[in-house]
Amino acid sequence: MADHWTTAVNETEGPAAPRDPVVKRRGLYILYETIIEATIRPDGKYTQEMYLDGSQLVDKARFNGGVTDEAMLELLRSSSGLRRLVDRIGISVRAHEPGISTVQFTYWNWGKTNPYETGSRLSITCPTDGTEALLVLDDDEGRYQDDNVPGKFVFEFEQEGALATATIVFYLRDGFLAPDVTADPPVDVESQAYRDMIKKSLVSPGNNIRLKKAIEKAKRGEYVSIAYIGGSITQGAGAVPLDSQCYAYQSYDLFKRMFAPAADSPIRLIKAGVGGTPSELGIVRYDRDVLREGAVEPDIVIVEFAVNDAGDETKGNCYESLVLKALRADHKPAVILLFSVFVNDWNLQDRLAPVGWHYNLPMVSVKDAVTEQFRWTREQGNVITKRQFFYDIYHPTNAGHRVMADCLGWLFEVTDHSNVDEEDFADVLPPLIGNDFVGIKLLDRLNGDRFARIDAGGFSDIDTDLQMAEMGDHAYGTPQFPHNWMHTADSGKHSFRMTIRSKSLILVYKDSGRREFGTAKIWVDGKLKKTADPHEVNWTHCNAVILYNDPNAEEHAVEIEMAEGHEDKRFTILGFGYVP
Repeated sequence: MADHWTTAVNETEGPAAPRDPVVKRRGLYILYETIIEATIRPDGKYTQEMYLDGSQLVDKARFNGGVTDEAMLELLRSSSGLRRLVDRIGISVRAHEPGISTVQFTYWNWGKTNPYETGSRLSITCPTDGTEALLVLDDDEGRYQDDNVPGKFVFEFEQEGALATATIVFYLRDGFLAPDVTADPPVDVESQAYRDMIKKSLVSPGNNIRLKKAIEKAKRGEYVSIAYIGGSITQGAGAVPLDSQCYAYQSYDLFKRMFAPAADSPIRLIKAGVGGTPSELGIVRYDRDVLREGAVEPDIVIVEFAVNDAGDETKGNCYESLVLKALRADHKPAVILLFSVFVNDWNLQDRLAPVGWHYNLPMVSVKDAVTEQFRWTREQGNVITKRQFFYDIYHPTNAGHRVMADCLGWLFEVTDHSNVDEEDFADVLPPLIGNDFVGIKLLDRLNGDRFARIDAGGFSDIDTDLQMAEMGDHAYGTPQFPHNWMHTADSGKHSFRMTIRSKSLILVYKDSGRREFGTAKIWVDGKLKKTADPHEVNWTHCNAVILYNDPNAEEHAVEIEMAEGHEDKRFTILGFGYVP
């Protein structure tokens, strides 16, 4: 693979003793020819981070490295197991631009004492010409007693926005054998096989009158806005650079090139994806992030929650309510349901597609396009492998995002070449699952006093360490729910109290992996509704939970207090969604 090796630097222990060069072993691929990007972090460094905790490292070994040996995979779940399995880590980095001579690679272990602050860090300087550097691992358990689990890989660059292609290989110790993995041939996006694969994505063209109207507006040079709402895939996770390679931007750009190719065509992108969040939060965000509080009337709305709604408490009510919120708007946008897919071929299409059939909406399934051919060999007609399509077990690579965009492009093409349908009546049909949350509104510190009586009590501070999401075509992140209420160690024991008249109420609170955050109890009308633990998800993230959903609006008293023993901890109320 390469002709260069070097030793590691342990930031806590000092330089490791050099070893004599050894005969190369077959490598276990953890990352293969993957594009990485230097993104500025809160500490001011420019890095690409890849998390390994949970099942993430195991999944990379399984799907990138082809490992099926469960005993080997189990070793990767702990720091000590990884050191027993892996002798050295090979890192190859090839910069896309001149002027970037080196990249600092660090392997972090999460500690037992404090996951994100203790634990060893092993670093090495990598050349950027593709030459492999070897990070030597020490299997002396006595030196790493606080290491718990593999935490993350970090590539640190000297400048923001730098792009490179990276490969990470684990070279195994004697007694272990890595699977033989062959390189994938390039994806031929111009082939008939690729086009046939894309055609399989069209679940239904639906009633086309609204989408054809948007296409004809674009052809006439009129203003057209295309909105996307969903989770991390819609945000652009796995795409590098995220702002220009995500499926949302690629399909928006494809729409422009198909119907309004002029350089000054007034086609606008509205991207509103937030990682790790379901339609239960999406419907709370819709007015703010898609409609921009009434400033925007999108011509097309693409809804993508097929892999985010597994935990939806309403089992589709929030999803259908979100679809209807868009569908019933006075400006009558075209609503398209998009079904993405995970690496295990799973999504919630069986639950969500009936909503599309009920309202005769256009539906596009990435799952239908790619999963069958994943099982084929190249001779049988494979077009793109899972390793080429997926950046990790959840998110697509640039190639995967391209496939998603082309699936939407096929819907655009079919609609453009079809005769216009008769007037649709989708917005007057009764609901299939439920429409309880169609009229939901966002309530936060900015507007709360206009719709409720609020005594913030000890939740008087404002949290600025928030989940970030790249909105629209921006390369920078936008903080989510900045108008919040936060309890801190100095806030005291006074609870947050709110009196509000509504049918339904959704609480949005912040998850966090930081140990200074604690648990809160949520009471409604004197009854304990939920004990909210920010560490259940354990990363900075927006969490939406339903507090009540009633047929009629009534006045309710809501109280949020820190749980016993957590009075000196932090807890952030990001906002509420309420149905008047």
